[in-house]
Amino acid sequence: MADDDTATTAPLLTSHKAKPAEVPSIDDIVETCVSGTGAMQLLKAFLVVFARAFDGQLLFISVFTEAEPRWHCVAGDSSCSRSAAATPCALPPDTWAWDRPAEASVVSEWALICAGPAVVSLPASSFFAGCLAGGFLLTMLADSLLGRKKMLVAALASMSIAGVLTAFAPNVWAYAALRFASGFARSMVGTCALVLSTELVGKRWRNTASFAAFSCFTLGFLSLPAVAYAFREASWRSMYFWTSLPCLFYAVLLYFLAQESPRWLLVRGRTQEAVETLQQIASRNGATASSLSMLQNACVFSMYEDSGTRGGGLFATLQAMLERRWAIRRLAAVMAAGFGVGIVYFGMPLSVGSMGPDLYLSVTYNALSELPSAVLSWFVIARANRRGSVVALATAAGACSLACVAIPRGAGAARMAAELLSFFATSTAYNVILIYAIELFPTSLRNSALGLVRQAMVLGGVVAPVLVALGRERSFWSFGVFGLAIWCSGLFAACLPETRGRSLSDTMEEEERKQAAGSSAAVAKNGDDSHLV
Repeated sequence: MADDDTATTAPLLTSHKAKPAEVPSIDDIVETCVSGTGAMQLLKAFLVVFARAFDGQLLFISVFTEAEPRWHCVAGDSSCSRSAAATPCALPPDTWAWDRPAEASVVSEWALICAGPAVVSLPASSFFAGCLAGGFLLTMLADSLLGRKKMLVAALASMSIAGVLTAFAPNVWAYAALRFASGFARSMVGTCALVLSTELVGKRWRNTASFAAFSCFTLGFLSLPAVAYAFREASWRSMYFWTSLPCLFYAVLLYFLAQESPRWLLVRGRTQEAVETLQQIASRNGATASSLSMLQNACVFSMYEDSGTRGGGLFATLQAMLERRWAIRRLAAVMAAGFGVGIVYFGMPLSVGSMGPDLYLSVTYNALSELPSAVLSWFVIARANRRGSVVALATAAGACSLACVAIPRGAGAARMAAELLSFFATSTAYNVILIYAIELFPTSLRNSALGLVRQAMVLGGVVAPVLVALGRERSFWSFGVFGLAIWCSGLFAACLPETRGRSLSDTMEEEERKQAAGSSAAVAKNGDDSHLV
């Protein structure tokens, strides 16, 4: 059968005149088969985005496992004064006790409260440093060697194994090292899940798949207070074990049920595999035989597309960007915007302990705020301009964060409301920037570019624990810096081009053609307007 196809299409390869005037893009090829996305294909896409639930759990689990616990003086001991001592470090060991079992947190089990803020924040910073290192070292594997599916499965399996091993850490140094390994493994989970799910469905369902990804992440975050409350009298080790084990089973399930992205297969020149994948999708969607025949021919024509991005090694994508100034400018601006958003997004949950006496309730409020944030993200993605939305959200988040500094510590409810509003706006901006980054870059670079943007956000997460530790004494160093950082994000986002309503590009050349066409249309429109004046 393969020989017959080759014979049928051979003249198209040997005769330049037989080539049509306009070669179909990969976007046109894929849309032909996935535009009528059926229920089974949607289920497969949603199975992929469910990885975000485990991502959300691992990302914020340290809010509970590394919480600074409360303590009290032993009744009848006059040498202990809870009001006079901010920490129990200077008190005799037998005059005070933790409110909960010592093994409920790594801080109490290993007496880190007396080791200083640098040691207390070490595990959280190590985790985000691992995310950063993994992102830079692994971000291009999903575009080059492994692909979306294999990278996602490998990341989930490694993340879950590292999480199980963390439950057996003997000391804070081993714990920090394993947290680094967990961060390194999870660095590509969110990127691959989001990109793979959006590339498996048609344009009509792309926003829905993105909304599902954000909702699954929120579900994972929201499940943490319930899990932590269930293990409130148990060891922090139980949380790591029972959140990591299901992730391992999910990775195995994903390996057997998920499909590789046909876009990635086409860009990598693996045309036959792409055809087989698209035929499976198209047959479920009720595509006609003529559309499948057109797919075969279009895949042959796609060989005329730029092949320079197919196999130049792990750093070929960065090299391709360096050759185009517009690509580097876009990447720098969106990474700078992501860095500021990341500082606030990862820093806010770490600082909720200072907002109220009930950590479970405070984290639940923050997690619940992600639900309307996901809804607003879906609305913004479907109806609003990307650039203006990010600028407006960054402005609102910065104002509310600075309000947390101005409101006295005694007004707990008002400060909590301002923090929730800031986190709500920041979460929405976080989601929109990720979709914005997908639309700013062509298929050949999309996964790598999105990975770099996410790593810029994670770099903000590395800085955030330090700011939170400093903010325990002066709130300006946490909430004040948060507000200024996200305001800067809005300024950088204002420098990016608008992408709403544009189809996804496949190669750098196609993106440049669209830019040129857009510029010509703008000039023509301005000329028409000038005649009306």
